[in-house]
Amino acid sequence: MASLMEENILQASSVGETRKASSLQEDSETVEENGHVAKRFKPDHEEQAKKYPKKKVVLLMAYSGKGYHGMQRNVGSSQYKTIEDELVQALVLSDCIPENHAEHMKKMSFQRCARTDKGVSAAGQVVSLKIRLIDNTVEKINGHLPSHIRVLGLKRVTGRFNSKNSCDARTYSYTIPTFAFAHKDHETQDESFRLSQETLNRVNELLSLYKGTHNFHNFTSQKGPWDPSAKRYIMEMHCEPPFEQGGLELAVIKVKGQSFMMHQIRKMIGLVIAVVKGYAAPSIMERSWGEEKVDIPKVPGLGLVLERVHFEKYNRRFGNDGFHESLDWTEKEEYIEAFKKEHIYPTIIQTEIDEKSMASWLATLSIHDYDATSQQQNVNDHKVSGAIISTSSCLCSPTN
Repeated sequence: MASLMEENILQASSVGETRKASSLQEDSETVEENGHVAKRFKPDHEEQAKKYPKKKVVLLMAYSGKGYHGMQRNVGSSQYKTIEDELVQALVLSDCIPENHAEHMKKMSFQRCARTDKGVSAAGQVVSLKIRLIDNTVEKINGHLPSHIRVLGLKRVTGRFNSKNSCDARTYSYTIPTFAFAHKDHETQDESFRLSQETLNRVNELLSLYKGTHNFHNFTSQKGPWDPSAKRYIMEMHCEPPFEQGGLELAVIKVKGQSFMMHQIRKMIGLVIAVVKGYAAPSIMERSWGEEKVDIPKVPGLGLVLERVHFEKYNRRFGNDGFHESLDWTEKEEYIEAFKKEHIYPTIIQTEIDEKSMASWLATLSIHDYDATSQQQNVNDHKVSGAIISTSSCLCSPTN
């Protein structure tokens, strides 16, 4: 009897061990299966991160700036939409950057070459950043962008490349109705005006005065005459022959410089217009680079376009090293011109026809006090006491 009980216990124990072993085996297989399944169903962005590691690139961009508050993002503010808001969203949706980095683009080493102002367009903007080089990267980014913002090209660059710091120069254009150059006293001030060769030569004489290094503290805000960063080098500035489109005669002013401050180009052009139209004396040009404050009008932003950015030093060092491409974008010229003809020029022309922004701005030229600072200087030259200094500064303070 005892032996029978022992036999039953042994059998039960054996069955238990077998079930336990079977259970352990099942658990083991389940863990293995779960592990395998977990790998198979990992979130797409993690899988993408492994398959497409981040690489440093530059993106060539073109956009129509109408309706946007410039290029640079205002993180945390949805009130003012910018071009970068659209770009970052497209980069996230195309899985080129992680969503959690969208609010902190410094993690992606993001840098734009130029901060275009409100309403300003670009045909050759360049941004640098680290992205995942997914299949058909450019096409997928553009698939999440509106038609008036395009990525036209992508190139790999060195790990330390910074589009702002590596840029040697920037070229802008300003498309302007030629009636802006009509003299205020003896020429028609509307669309019937046609620019003469004599006036075009006069415009170019004045524009050429900007070439070289000058103190442009009067051509921007919040910079004093002794701020070293107010000195800028202008390589070229000229007005091209006029052409007609959409019932308007237009001309394109082009300027190339190392870098530009906010509103600088618009004020450079505004001052030349004030002189050509007869509101200001030609001497104001040289006076504007001096220490005194000069009242300078600023043309509307509508016609301003960032045409291209230049990377001569980078191209000489890395453009032919066998690993990196030259950043001259010659192969994209056809696409750049097509974008300008489809999205930029029609917007500039139609907006001018509909809103008459240039005509409205020209009407404000007469309210500027172009002689205020010269009067101030005359007073200062005859100061004899602190009382006179105080009085003159109160009576003759220049307009900002």
